Amino acid sequence: MTDTTTAADRTPPARFWALDDLRGLEFDPLLAELLRDEPVARIRLPHGDGEAWLVTRYEDVRMVTSDPRFSRSALVHRRRTATRMTGHTVASHAGLNYADPPDHTRMKKIVAKVFTLQSMKRLRPLAQATADRLLDEVELHGAPADLMALFHGPFPLAVVSDLIGVPEEERPRLAAWPDLVLSAGPGPETSRQAKAQLTAYILELLQRRRREPREDLATVLAEAMDSGEMSEEEAVSVTTAIQVSAAHAVRNNSANMVYALLTHPEHLARLRAEPQAIPRAVDELLRYIPHRNGVGLPRVAVEDTKVGDVVIRAGEVVYASYLAANWDPQVFPHPDTIDFDRPPMAHMAFGHGVHHCIGASLARMELEMIVSSLLNRFPGLRLAVEPQEMIWQRKGLIRGPQTLPVAW
Repeated sequence: MTDTTTAADRTPPARFWALDDLRGLEFDPLLAELLRDEPVARIRLPHGDGEAWLVTRYEDVRMVTSDPRFSRSALVHRRRTATRMTGHTVASHAGLNYADPPDHTRMKKIVAKVFTLQSMKRLRPLAQATADRLLDEVELHGAPADLMALFHGPFPLAVVSDLIGVPEEERPRLAAWPDLVLSAGPGPETSRQAKAQLTAYILELLQRRRREPREDLATVLAEAMDSGEMSEEEAVSVTTAIQVSAAHAVRNNSANMVYALLTHPEHLARLRAEPQAIPRAVDELLRYIPHRNGVGLPRVAVEDTKVGDVVIRAGEVVYASYLAANWDPQVFPHPDTIDFDRPPMAHMAFGHGVHHCIGASLARMELEMIVSSLLNRFPGLRLAVEPQEMIWQRKGLIRGPQTLPVAW
């Protein structure tokens, strides 16, 4: 009997992705293998139910993350949990992360009011003053100094707090919560408690801004609640997501960038000689650095759709790896090489499609400021330990060093 099924109709066996901790800036070997040999693959993650598709090639990732046939909101209506990285739900179902247009468009339009050019101009001098003050403390501390504790941690927390409107005296309360929420390590109950505490604080802040409006995100969202443009649950979810991701992701990504530069002395020397190249260098480092562990939120196919050589059936779960797309050799030749002179090509470090990170402009400003401020203040900056002696975080969703000891 002749087999009449096509390659597009066959479902390959699922690969179990254990999400083991990786050292340094090592690229995930399973992602590299699938990108090369099986760009649309079946996977199973440590938590949740069933299996999912994983898409890794640049063009396929662009398609899945911008095609309305792949829905985030459909995840909320599934009767069972999709296979996933953590034992707890990180993002609230009420906010931007699980929304499709038109709800996503409505919420994003409101939030975009604080990510305007005018807002960035307001935040820039505040951010630079914070960076200068923190580097004063690093210099006073003396070498060796841990930049994670003294600079990469407090800087993005201060910047996102300025954006949201968190008073300076209340910021220490927020310092530990993002790490607990965005981690697979502490356990579901600890993460849920941290998220509950953060949610309660943000609700209190939004209520305060209803009475005392200011020039910040909390005021914009409080006004949207009062006008009926946004529900209280949506406003709290959006604020929580921005607070957690901005404080946590920029901390780790900026530390990864500094580590990459300190372990590539020729690139570091070039930026010292050509500080005008820093924005281009930051962009390339965003592409190069595997800044997260595993993958983010998936989507659900709402109708049968062909991706590459595979038909993904309606109701099936699909993950798209931005990390793998950024290392697709068909788009970025020699992707494992840092090249500040690459021809312009849109990487996906901030995502793609409607879920492209709304805070990308703020994150770029912070990353460029961190690199330029460090190089200006400490021309002799270097690692205070051998690279193999570095200690890296474990079980985090966003990868980064646990400590970053430096001397100058």
